[in-house]
Amino acid sequence: MPLLSKKNPSAAPAGASPKKPLWREYGEALLIALVLALLIRAFLVQAFSIPSGSMQDTLEIGDYLLVNKLVYGIRNPFTNQVWIPVSQPKRGDVVVFIYPKDPSVDYIKRVIGLPGDIVEIRNKSVYINGQEYRTPQAVFKDANIYRGAGDPRRDYFGPVTVPPGNYFVMGDNRDHSYDSRFWGFVRADQLRGKALVIYFSIDWEKYGLRLGRIGKLIN
Repeated sequence: MPLLSKKNPSAAPAGASPKKPLWREYGEALLIALVLALLIRAFLVQAFSIPSGSMQDTLEIGDYLLVNKLVYGIRNPFTNQVWIPVSQPKRGDVVVFIYPKDPSVDYIKRVIGLPGDIVEIRNKSVYINGQEYRTPQAVFKDANIYRGAGDPRRDYFGPVTVPPGNYFVMGDNRDHSYDSRFWGFVRADQLRGKALVIYFSIDWEKYGLRLGRIGKLIN
């Protein structure tokens, strides 16, 4: 009479895959999370911080924002060239872009002039195609007017015509912004995306959270 063998309760059922080691399960989960984070950053949303006051009072030093990278098109994450266009920047959009003078640096400004527009600045006022264009968010913190002395481009500029596929951008802090008045236009292929919302804000001088700014939409 054959002997009956006792079943090993820990043995896997016939045809079942062996259980993965714990380190492998965690490793695969982390790898998937990393890939998803990279894809989101490359194509959908990216975080940026504000290091200067050129966009005050819309954006303060110490603001941390999320930027919608998909709004203007699906781009090559390495060259920033548009693969699939989605929309074009509108006048008044706050955009993040590759600084034309140094590709390693990103800037944030407001779109003022669209392709084909004639832009002129007289006595600090902006004129688009001969008509005064007022931006509600613009602030002026210097009463001086530069025309002959200093750098007149700040308060008197142009007229210039925005080339096809380019944009004229300015900071909201008009008297303290290094923008298209000084270094030229932003090409469409230099755009990163449109600023969306402030997700965190801190006053680094006082090391205090600015809770009232968190969750603020950028317009």
